[in-house]
Order: sequence, then structure tokens, then C-alpha cells
Amino acid sequence: MKHDCHYHPGDPAKWHCGECQMHYCNRCMPDADTRQRRALCPRCSKAMRYLGAATEVVPFWHRIGAFFRYPFHTDPLMVIAICTLVPIVAPANIVGLIIWLVLALALFKYTYAVISHTAEGHLKPPPVSVAFTGSGFDIVILQFLVFVLMGGLVAAAAMVGGPILMLLALAFVILALPASIMVLAMERSVGAAVNPMNLAVLISRIGTPYFLLYGYLILLTLASGAAQDFAVDHFPMWVAQPLAGFLNSTFTLILFHMLGYLLFQYQEELGFASDIQGEEGDADQQNRDRSTRFDADLDMNLKDGNYDRVQSMLIESLKKDRDNPKRIGQLYQILTARQATTELYRYHPRLMAWLAQRHDGDGLNQLMQTLQAAEPGFQLDDPELAVQCASALYHRGHFKPALRLLQDFHKRFPDSDQLAPAYLLAAQALANGLQQWEKASAFLAFIKKRCVTHPLHGQIDTWLDQARKQQPLKGPKASFEVPE
Repeated sequence: MKHDCHYHPGDPAKWHCGECQMHYCNRCMPDADTRQRRALCPRCSKAMRYLGAATEVVPFWHRIGAFFRYPFHTDPLMVIAICTLVPIVAPANIVGLIIWLVLALALFKYTYAVISHTAEGHLKPPPVSVAFTGSGFDIVILQFLVFVLMGGLVAAAAMVGGPILMLLALAFVILALPASIMVLAMERSVGAAVNPMNLAVLISRIGTPYFLLYGYLILLTLASGAAQDFAVDHFPMWVAQPLAGFLNSTFTLILFHMLGYLLFQYQEELGFASDIQGEEGDADQQNRDRSTRFDADLDMNLKDGNYDRVQSMLIESLKKDRDNPKRIGQLYQILTARQATTELYRYHPRLMAWLAQRHDGDGLNQLMQTLQAAEPGFQLDDPELAVQCASALYHRGHFKPALRLLQDFHKRFPDSDQLAPAYLLAAQALANGLQQWEKASAFLAFIKKRCVTHPLHGQIDTWLDQARKQQPLKGPKASFEVPE
């Protein structure tokens, strides 16, 4: 059974908590140690079971084309070429026989390496060096022993129960042969590969797809035999022999890759976990990132409806990092969604500064309405923040709220260097937004009189002339922007 993440439906689960019976994806577990297969459940803090790629593997019957392309990658092609062509040019004596035997062993070793390599999540073939170096040549002897023991099982059945029991034993051996090969490739144990209970358990856990694969394997075997017969019947022997060897090796690699993929697909049912690996053999997994654990916990608590918990988590986080824009934005979203007026008022300086930096005039207008409902006559105590917020409001067409923030600015902040930008902004809102040209002129005249040393003073006459002509207040510095 394939499982999706409890919190992100559609995302394959990577972890399962047996205590909570919950499934989590990588987004829920950014701090998990996938290399060591260790993670603690976010709910109960108990150790969880790693599922690997069990819930995201494409069924093998959807990858038939990929199976047939598998032998034509560079590494398997080199192995097939060496093991097929070298014996042809080898001398026809004992040395040639030894060469043929060694290459046959290398090819046999490589095909078994394909099963375990694929079962571990490597969808690209193993390197060519696997066939000719290192240990693993004993797999030939082990497989020979498996065939001997299976033959002995059939013979024993004939001796004990006669032809009927012999036929039943033979049918089981033939049916269980792919399972036996898979077990031998993974466990390197003759006992496990011939144990009827062991093979029956593997077949039962895979279920119907095992028999579907068995049908594919029969077809592959028949196709391989037909192709080799065609080569022998229609080509000279010097061409037919290497061609038949090439076809036999190619179909064998396809068959063994399919067996390995079946193990990979049903890894959860078979009790192990593998991830899809990259071409260089490294697991395609997220880097452990403990800094995103907080965001994952927020996401899960939100989806569980634990809004009080989310709010308290954000408030605690802002105590440690007061001006973190990401946390301020998240706090704004949760407080706005919950219509938490008291908390919105409590944190309004940081919330309004965040909205102003984002030039979110619509959000500022909505927040101001909430704050003014809580405190009629609400005003900001920070002159620079008041101008920044008024600019954002003005540029989104909220002229009256912008003017409200700038009301009596010269009385509240008589010594502020923001006085000229504030009243220029007020003049623009009155003239360009509300078409109140006389009031706009009054604000411009105030700037001309009181802000003699401010850089904006040199443009005042131009703007006064535009106001008298009832033209939009324009100029090189007419529009006050909030610095990034």
C-alpha cells in the first residue's frame, strides 16, 4: 500500500510513526537524517521508520521501455562487448577456454550486481569495473548450488510422492525461480534462496504483480530464443555466434534489471528502504536543515487547526529575532486571519513597517481600519514610519488614510527631518488624489516657509505653479518613494 503525507496530500510519504500512525514527507521532516535513517516524530518524539522511495516508485509495468533501454548504456554495452567479442579472437586452446570461462563468470557476476544495484535505487547500470574487479565471483558457485538443491527437491518429491508430487514440486520450483534469484542476489545465501517458506513469503508480499512480472519474463525468454535462432538461421556463423551472444546477454540484463526493480518497488512490503539514487551513486535526498524545522512545525500546526500554538510560536520567535521579516509576515497573516485586534495593535509598529517595506498599501489600509476601530484617532509615534506608510497608501490610491497618518505632523514631530517629505506627500494626495488644489498649495507654502534648508525646498515654486494651474504635482522629486 502506498501512502501520501498526512499534511501534504499528493506528496509521497518518507517516514512513518508507528506510535501516532502518521505519515510524513520530506517537507515535514527537513531535519531528518536520511543517511542514517533516523528521525523523531514531530508529535510524540518517538523514533520513526524510514520508507525510502517505497511510496513514489513508478510501477514496473510503466517502465517497460526503460527496461529495454537499460543494456544500451555505456557500461553494460562495454561488458557485453568484451564478454562477447574477446572469446571470438581468443586462441582455440586451453588459454582460450580459460578466457571464455573468466569472461562468462564476469558477465554472470555483472548480471547479479544489476539486481542488487537496482534494488538499492540505482536506475543507471553499475560501472563496468564491477564485472571484472573485487569480490562477488562466488555468486556463480552459489547459483550452481541453488540449481542442484532445487533439482534435488524435485527428485526427492518424486521419490516420496510419485509423479504427482514431483510435478507439483517442479511447478513450484519454476514459479519460484525469479524469487530465488532475487533472494540470492540480495542475501548471498543458498539456504535463503532455496527455502520454500522464504520464497513463498516473498511472492505473497509482492502479490499479483509477481505473476505479471513472471509473464514478462517468459515473454523475454521466448523473444531471446527466437532472436538467437533467427541470427543462427540467417547469418554466417562468424556473424551469428557473436550476434546470438550479444542478444542473449542483452535480454539477460533486461530480465535481471526487472527483477531488481521489482524488489525496489516493493521494498516496504519486503522490509527494507532504498532511495532513488543519482547517477554518481549519491542518494537524491534533502540536506538536513534544522533551520526549517520551525516552518515545518508551523505548517503542521496550521493544518491541525492549532492557531493559538502557531501564534505563540511566532511571538516567541520574534522575541529572539525582533525584526525577522519572514516571522513578522507570518504573524501578520495569522493575526489578520483570526481578527486578533488586541495583538494587531500590540505589534502594529513592526507589522506596519513590514507592510510599508513591501509597498502593500492595501494591507496597510485594512490594518489601519482595524486599529482605528480599536483606538479612534489612532496615529503612529514614529515620524519616519508614518511617512513610509503614507507613501505606500498614496501609491495604492488610499489618499484619505494617507492624510490621516500625516495629520498635524508638524505639531507631533516639530523637529523631524521628515516634515518636508510628509507635507509634500500630503500635497500630492490632496492635489492628485482628491483634487483639492487650495489645500495642496497651503501644504506646499508651509514647506516653503518652514523647511528652508531641506533639499525639497528648491522644487517648491515649481509645484506651487502646478497647483495654481491645477496640474498634477510632478517633478524630479515630486514622488516620495520608500527606500528599499
